[in-house]
Amino acid sequence: MMMQFRNRVEAGQLLAKRLMNYANRSDVLVLALPRGGVPVAYEVAQALNAPLDVFVVRKLGVPGYEELAMGAIASGGVRVLNGSVVESLGISSETIDTVAARELRELKRRERAYRHDLPAPAVQGSTVILVDDGIATGSTMRAAIEALRHLKAARIVVAVPTASFSTVREMRPDVDELVAVMMPADFSGVGQWYQDFSQTTDEEVRDLLERGNTLPNPISGSAQK
Repeated sequence: MMMQFRNRVEAGQLLAKRLMNYANRSDVLVLALPRGGVPVAYEVAQALNAPLDVFVVRKLGVPGYEELAMGAIASGGVRVLNGSVVESLGISSETIDTVAARELRELKRRERAYRHDLPAPAVQGSTVILVDDGIATGSTMRAAIEALRHLKAARIVVAVPTASFSTVREMRPDVDELVAVMMPADFSGVGQWYQDFSQTTDEEVRDLLERGNTLPNPISGSAQK
């Protein structure tokens, strides 16, 4: 039988054990999809002694059918379009720009809320471990992967505590590595695999980011955590 994680902290600790080959490497960056991915990623970053940051992604929904993504925008000024959706529905560039401008305002609001005025993480040439609390349909994660490719990440590792088996199978060819603690075939949602799946707040995100980037780093010769 598949287990339930007590909470995102335990999920992150168990996930970190699957990623220890990335520990104490100067090229590794842990990026969390906020908000729920941040408590998980914090535990991973601590275990690996890696810097922690957030990677904010906003889906560009088709007007009137917002669940259908015609593209996405992400931290670092990246815009990715789903050409097949745009072409098949005849979506104009003006419509795309209008939706993108709205979502960009929300993306910037979230980045300010989480990171204040700190610059976006330096992704180019890095091994990025992209963390969320789980993957259901994978639309947000796919957008993040595509954005990281545009930002020239050297290697992309998707790491989650739980994910739909079918989604993992479809997504695995798009990344360098995909790590999941469990991949249930009977997957109706991420929350079913957590005893406590309460919403992560902006305040918790800020606190974890501050804590995650103020501890000593043994790579630079400081004391071990």
